[in-house]
Amino acid sequence: MAQLAAVVGVGQTKYKTKRKDVSIAGMVREAAVNALEDAGLTWNDIDAVIIGKAPDMFEGVIMPELYLTDALGCNGKPMLRVHTAGSVGGSTAIVAATYVQSGVFKRILTVSFEKQSESNAMWALSNPQPFSPHLNAGAGGYFAPIIREYMRRSNAPYDAGIKVAVKDRLHGAKNPLAHLQLPEITMKEVEDSPMLWEPLRFLEACPSSDGACAMVIANEELAAKSPRKPAWIRGAAMRSEPTMYAGREQVNPRAGIDCAKDVYAQAGIHNPRKDLDCAEIYVPFSWYEPMWLENLGFADEGKGWELTMSGATSLTEGGDIPWNPSGGVLCSNPIGASGMIRFAEAAQQVRGEAGDHQVDGAKTALGHAYGGGAQFYSMWVVSSEKA
Repeated sequence: MAQLAAVVGVGQTKYKTKRKDVSIAGMVREAAVNALEDAGLTWNDIDAVIIGKAPDMFEGVIMPELYLTDALGCNGKPMLRVHTAGSVGGSTAIVAATYVQSGVFKRILTVSFEKQSESNAMWALSNPQPFSPHLNAGAGGYFAPIIREYMRRSNAPYDAGIKVAVKDRLHGAKNPLAHLQLPEITMKEVEDSPMLWEPLRFLEACPSSDGACAMVIANEELAAKSPRKPAWIRGAAMRSEPTMYAGREQVNPRAGIDCAKDVYAQAGIHNPRKDLDCAEIYVPFSWYEPMWLENLGFADEGKGWELTMSGATSLTEGGDIPWNPSGGVLCSNPIGASGMIRFAEAAQQVRGEAGDHQVDGAKTALGHAYGGGAQFYSMWVVSSEKA
């Protein structure tokens, strides 16, 4: 039987366009030290390190984990690297949690990162590959036609995405670590920003960020001794599907639906809108909020945009199910770390450690990440209570 595991420490860097003051090694160590300090631990207390990042071409450093052992206090200890495209931060956290739940390790440090300023993700995602479709100038070019199809099916108003872009930036203004700080942003400002990929405007897209996120995950015995409140991992799941196959549903992908059903069953979630207090969801382009509201069971198919427009997902409007109170990927996007940030921020909410973007009374939260051509999914539910 799987053992209980909990997040006992969280550490993040400040997210910025360029972290010129540190190398990749210095950046990941900064997040790791912050996590250890939050947990009241030292390097000697860690049994293993699980590290994750997005494609190596993003920085042009191949297998960077090999030279990061020193920075992460991992010399002589087991280290494992995880890679599932943009969902990697989430899947890395799940792999770390699984090692603890299995009893293989008692306490793990897990870290994910990206230093986009040292390369060009647009180029890295656009180089032609044999037997693969061209990604049409980065991720936005790939996802824009899927968004247009969602708009056609649902008859969503053109400004639903604008609403999300404003909401998440207002949330991010409450988070001092967020890259984009836009406390005065308006619907008109977003609508007037340049069109990048129809229907996505400049301010409906995520930034390119440098940054790292780390967590310490411990078993039940050690979590009980933690100086701070733990976030108990009540369920975790991963799913994937091919980028291309006949009849693939890209607007509402099957893998996302199945992953959500799995994690909800583990955590005893029957109605996510009522049973969860908040959610940190991977929304790199604004329109993916209404789309994921449907994919994750918060709204009926074709009705996600209505939930968005009602203010239900807004912390600043007093919505009943705040999404991305930290500002989400629309405010900070160090790609390899973006999924782990969602998981870590969900943990911070149930620990009561989210600061100015804390959701009052949050006890149960969902962390979510997706990657590739919306083909890789990782999710966990964390709670302030063991069961």
